[in-house]
Amino acid sequence: MAEAQTNKATGNLVARGLTKVYRTGEVEIQALRGADFELRQGELVVLLGPSGSGKSTLLNILGGLDTPTAGEVRFRDHDLTNVDESELTEFRRQHVGFVFQFYNLIPSLTARENVALVTEIAAAPMAPEAALQLVGLEDRMDHFPAQMSGGEQQRVAIARAIAKQPEILLCDEPTGALDSATGILVLEAIERVNRELGTSTAVITHNTVISGMADRTLHIGDGRIVSVDHNPERRPARELSW
Repeated sequence: MAEAQTNKATGNLVARGLTKVYRTGEVEIQALRGADFELRQGELVVLLGPSGSGKSTLLNILGGLDTPTAGEVRFRDHDLTNVDESELTEFRRQHVGFVFQFYNLIPSLTARENVALVTEIAAAPMAPEAALQLVGLEDRMDHFPAQMSGGEQQRVAIARAIAKQPEILLCDEPTGALDSATGILVLEAIERVNRELGTSTAVITHNTVISGMADRTLHIGDGRIVSVDHNPERRPARELSW
């Protein structure tokens, strides 16, 4: 796995005073209300909160999928707040890996081919085989999504996200559609990516148990970070259950 370990995370992702207002006709919905956030080099952060608290909106802005109404986002020494869409696209393509609740794999492609789609457009990717090995799917590379369990498909999605060796991995409810035992396998894959590649990782969830594997847990409510917990020791994902 030496190839996969050459690109360590070197930057921080920092947001200050993020506000996001969605407007539909006369109706305004305030999804974020002055949220501050920092993802430090190589750490694993869990963002914990109920549905509608602003977790996904925050993650989308951090990853360049959306823009704030007010506030700023910085990656290393780059201000991402007022850049154009092409610059945001480049930021996402080169520096961010995304994992969502639903796997979004292409059914007609094997696991290896699904991952290869990303490596073809990345600047310094690892081999698809190395990414799949990192998430424990070395024996499933040539299987199609329909031949794989939900947990295996989610691990393919993680391999696809990290194959371009991003500095940042953003995960939105990655275990939301999985049972506990399968979810633990997915969390172990995320944990291994964070540990072995040094990828700065943020996981949003409503499942309080998952906070045990984090360096820090940020509690989100009504569009704000309401409290932060620091874990003196991270619990291995294999010790979690719900």
